[in-house]
Amino acid sequence: MPSNADYTREYFQIIDELDGDIESRRAAFNYMQDSTAIVHHQVVASSFVPRLFNRKTYEVMKRTAETSHRILCKVIERYRADEEYRKLFDFDERLVELILLPRDYDSVLPFARVDTFLNEDDYRIHFCEFNGDGSAGMNENREITNSIVGSDTFRTFAENHAVQGCDLFMPWVRAFMDIYGTYRFKVENPRVAICDYLENGVVDEFHIFAEKFREAGVECVVADVRELTFNGEVLTTPDGLPVNAIWRRSVTNDVLEFWDDSQDLINAVRARKVALIGAFSGHIVHDKQLFEVLFAPETQAFLTEEEIAFVEETVPMTAFLNDDQVNIDQIRANREEWIIKPTDHYGADNVYAGCEVSQEEWERVIDEFANERAGYPFIAQRYIRPFKTDTLPPDRGINEAPDGAVESEPVPYNNLNGLYLYNGHFQGVFSRLGPHPTISKTNDGMTAATIWVDCDVPDGLEL
Repeated sequence: MPSNADYTREYFQIIDELDGDIESRRAAFNYMQDSTAIVHHQVVASSFVPRLFNRKTYEVMKRTAETSHRILCKVIERYRADEEYRKLFDFDERLVELILLPRDYDSVLPFARVDTFLNEDDYRIHFCEFNGDGSAGMNENREITNSIVGSDTFRTFAENHAVQGCDLFMPWVRAFMDIYGTYRFKVENPRVAICDYLENGVVDEFHIFAEKFREAGVECVVADVRELTFNGEVLTTPDGLPVNAIWRRSVTNDVLEFWDDSQDLINAVRARKVALIGAFSGHIVHDKQLFEVLFAPETQAFLTEEEIAFVEETVPMTAFLNDDQVNIDQIRANREEWIIKPTDHYGADNVYAGCEVSQEEWERVIDEFANERAGYPFIAQRYIRPFKTDTLPPDRGINEAPDGAVESEPVPYNNLNGLYLYNGHFQGVFSRLGPHPTISKTNDGMTAATIWVDCDVPDGLEL
């Protein structure tokens, strides 16, 4: 079986034989500039070279994603059922109450994205973090795939291989409606709202999903949580129309930040007058203190031997950055072994890899964030070195550059693979790359299309 690197070398060979395929690259860049792949008012950075994954990669990712989902569901359900087990977590009292609210449908964790580091030489995999309903990237993958599939390079590659993309839209609409079908208080022809605090959300993506719901015959709108109104019986959007089911895209720490303005939604959930898909209990997955809890004897008591081995193989050692939890002097002295993160933020906010900063900066970070000096907890986690793959950086300036000045030589970038789970089923990958040890949009990161090669993936997108 060819490796992912073999496929990538073949792809670059085609680019070389096409003298850089400059016109296709310009067309792909211009497509993206006019696309809906917009996050916080900016078009996302992307690569002309997709991530090309073989069957072995698919099998490893599927097994990893679906095993992790089973474990995460067990943790959520134990938290909700066992008061003693809750003591392992340090949560705001308001959050505890939200987590314990009735769900009234079968799915424990409807939507998730688990972010992973895969060594593509030996197929060992480690987790970076877990994400629930606030996860995005589906539209980025769609638009970037659209930008490259018409290129001469891609068409030439596809002449020699079976290729599929990731269908991340209609499968979710079907999964969502299947979950709603198990809702205890379901109604015929429900009206769905995709809800977030819209200044924080990927709004263009929301509207595309809303259109997909409508294509499936389901009335769907996009709404800001703060604009919902509840009269004790019916939750409504600003147009006065009822909401029967919500796809919660808002992360729970935003709910706490806008607590007073979110009470209509919260009261409707308390009164069991709306299906909240996913429930607030999904926050347990998002909070990074879960990494430590997975190793606790209280957790391992309800996991199978196979699941315990899986945790030990895939979850890096994690602990609160507090004197009573870890040897802070050891972390201070061995910065390249560690990464420091807040337990409950998103968007790579205040994430520091020791190998990426000077010793002086590392000491400052520890002094600022250890022992909750910032007012909220941080974790220290063993640093997993990302796998590097050859790619092309974003083609900024390609329209102004003469053909001979457009660089086509491969550049090694670090990889981070987000594995999407729709109601526990592995659905696809959000492929992010970056030139630095911490991979994020704010750290020169970019997104690449995910392409399955010679795999015959169920629910794959035919290209």
